[in-house]
Amino acid sequence: MECCRRATPGTPLLFLAFLLLSSRTTRSEEDRDSLWDAWGSWSECSRTCGGGASYSLRRCLSSKSCEGRNIRYRTCSNVDCPPEAGDFRAQQCSAHNDVKHHGEFYEWLPVSNDPDNPCSLKCQAKGTDLVVELAPKVLDGTRCYTDTLDMCINGLCQIVGCDHQLGSIAKEDNCGVCNGDGSTCRLVRGHYKSQLSATKLDDTVVAIPYGSRHIHLTLKGPDHLYLETKTLQGAKGENSLNSPGIFLVENSSVEFQKYPGKENLSIAGPLTADFIVKIHNSGPANSTVQFTFYQPIIHRWRETDFFPCSATCGGGYQLTSAECYDLRSNRVVADQYCHYYPENIKPKPKLQECNLDPCPARWEATPWTACSSSCGGGIQSRAVSCVEEDIQGHVTSVEEWKCLYTPKMPIVQPCNIFDCPKWLAQEWSPVTVPSFFVH
Repeated sequence: MECCRRATPGTPLLFLAFLLLSSRTTRSEEDRDSLWDAWGSWSECSRTCGGGASYSLRRCLSSKSCEGRNIRYRTCSNVDCPPEAGDFRAQQCSAHNDVKHHGEFYEWLPVSNDPDNPCSLKCQAKGTDLVVELAPKVLDGTRCYTDTLDMCINGLCQIVGCDHQLGSIAKEDNCGVCNGDGSTCRLVRGHYKSQLSATKLDDTVVAIPYGSRHIHLTLKGPDHLYLETKTLQGAKGENSLNSPGIFLVENSSVEFQKYPGKENLSIAGPLTADFIVKIHNSGPANSTVQFTFYQPIIHRWRETDFFPCSATCGGGYQLTSAECYDLRSNRVVADQYCHYYPENIKPKPKLQECNLDPCPARWEATPWTACSSSCGGGIQSRAVSCVEEDIQGHVTSVEEWKCLYTPKMPIVQPCNIFDCPKWLAQEWSPVTVPSFFVH
């Protein structure tokens, strides 16, 4: 590459300096890249599900150091783990159950969401207050925090967007849609006041449908919350929430907290069944329940394709319509389901012209003339011409060669070919003699 050239009279010195600097920058980048070998293949993923990490290495070819990194990472296995797989951090803690700690065996439980060092393996001995760092680094792909996709890689917490890309800032909206605008769900906010009695010990607070997210309920008073569930297949269940903790109800993680005169219920979702939150009378005073959740708009208007054109040629019209679509069952349902959501605005029909090509020329005939004879065979005729029809429906005569692709209709035909009526003479009757000749 030519790095410098002779200045011609009038060439600005600043421009020459720019050429020289650009040449040096390009050459230094080429030199830097040439010091590295090509990137190697990607390693096996650190996890088989739930989001893991894979790495690729490259080798420095210089006898000195190379600029840049010799390792790069990407996410992998970004599919949900089955519920029975358990928590990845919990698996790493339980792997130490058969290793003595200060001469004792413990059953280790994970300590999550450490604000200071989320990527160290801290575990708590079950049934005790003993918390120990069992490893300085968790395995690659372990979530930094339970409520984000950020993952630990080589002991450092790396940002992961909802698109599962490292360094991405893409986030889910309240409806669970990555980079969504929140239009596929609606915020439901409500207040319930119990009116239970000795004859009515239970009541329904709210029914929360399948797919709902970010569910929060707070009860204040002496009564008690519990759950009923119903799957899409119709299977029913119940959870009495007898003690505080985190429970798995129909594959949804439910966090229940209980305090004197107060209960909190939180479910991140999305729900995999319909949840019915109920209240049980536990004292003489009434209770109040505040609740919020994001309900998916499971019935949405869907624009249909255009209906068939009103004409096959010469210009016609066609319309679209809108149908109510159930996103859960993937089928069309009655319009009333879509009218339930104020956010649902039915699309207006679209109108467009279609089949604008002129209709092909055709033979057109006038009515037959009267037959030339009323019987005995005659001839009748008609005029046959080649015509075209434009998009406005106007018919005009054109040259006959335009219609030669179809047989021309006959212009004459026989008619009244039956025999004409005629007189037919019979045999003479016998001769009769008048009476006045007979004596």
